[in-house]
Amino acid sequence: MHPVTTIMLKKLSELKVGEKAVIQSLEDQELILKLMEMGFLQGEEVAVEQIAPLGDPISVMVAGYQVSLRLNEAASILVESI
Repeated sequence: MHPVTTIMLKKLSELKVGEKAVIQSLEDQELILKLMEMGFLQGEEVAVEQIAPLGDPISVMVAGYQVSLRLNEAASILVESI
């Protein structure tokens, strides 16, 4: 019998400043194309750079670019912490 590996996924919006993760999937069908065009692709590393004082928007690094996302957009990106 092979050991079962469990991947703990979080929403990008749940990460704190300085945390890094790998994108596993995009959930919101209406945002998928927009997010993919901005570099949010499965397997890409993403790092939270800043969070606005009221929590929205957040600034992340992805594919070598700094991108600002609304909290609802970040909540549609599932990631695995690294």
